[in-house]
Amino acid sequence: MQPKLWQLSIVLLIGILAVSAAAIFIRLAMDSAANYTIGFSLFLSAFRLVISALILLPTWGKIKQVQVSSQTYYLAIAAGICLGFHFATWISSLAFTSVAASTTLVTTNPIWVALFSRWWFKEKLSYKTAIAIAIALFGSVLIAVADSSSVGNNPNSLLGAILALIGAIMASSYIIFSRQAQQQGLSLTSYIAIAYSTAALILLPLPVLFGASYGGYPEEVYIYGFLMAIFSQIIGHTSFNWALRWLSPTIVTLCILVEPVGSSILAWIILQEIPSMGVIVGGLILLLGVTMAVMSSE
Repeated sequence: MQPKLWQLSIVLLIGILAVSAAAIFIRLAMDSAANYTIGFSLFLSAFRLVISALILLPTWGKIKQVQVSSQTYYLAIAAGICLGFHFATWISSLAFTSVAASTTLVTTNPIWVALFSRWWFKEKLSYKTAIAIAIALFGSVLIAVADSSSVGNNPNSLLGAILALIGAIMASSYIIFSRQAQQQGLSLTSYIAIAYSTAALILLPLPVLFGASYGGYPEEVYIYGFLMAIFSQIIGHTSFNWALRWLSPTIVTLCILVEPVGSSILAWIILQEIPSMGVIVGGLILLLGVTMAVMSSE
């Protein structure tokens, strides 16, 4: 039975709050280890997914009971590959640019999802949803522009922006594959077990290849890693995957656009990264666009 709009809204709100905390956990882990290298970023990515996969290990017994085609499993595996590269690039971007800039660029998903959906599903956007996308993306651009002054002196800020954008494209592909796998009959539990485990396997060797290790870090680093796995991954990402059963990928990714607002507020409180008036105004415009998008799907 399809849930009501208010039920979908609550689940999406929980998901947004959970994923908004991820950037804070990452930055706190980097500060605790005083390590801002690509290798350490990949360690955080791998640790997050490995713990998530281990938590879901008991659900593997149910996967064999699901009667779906082999293509459906391939879609879940493809989603996991995209998810792995999403975290590898996005978490690395946080070593080179601010929380607000990184999370804003990585949540440009509506552009890519709308393009992919139009190409793959022949899905047309309604007039109201198109306007909502334009308003939400305008808010995101304002946040990025307003935040640029804080990273303008960083010679690696461009690298951070590029990594965040690649992360956005990978996340969009992940969302598309997720929707397809679930609509073809794969249950949410079976899907996330396959996708998260695949992402973990993709990421597992990368830290070592980039000169990092899995041991020897302060205790706080592992605590933040566990918090990312439980809250941001198991609760946050799974909430979005559940919503994809009932809403189009474009609507779900528009809701994810609220993440930079949540991350910026948390960064202000915890990391003392004070957002400018431009970031605040951009966040309000972004929220307006998301609200319009959700209402247009009612």
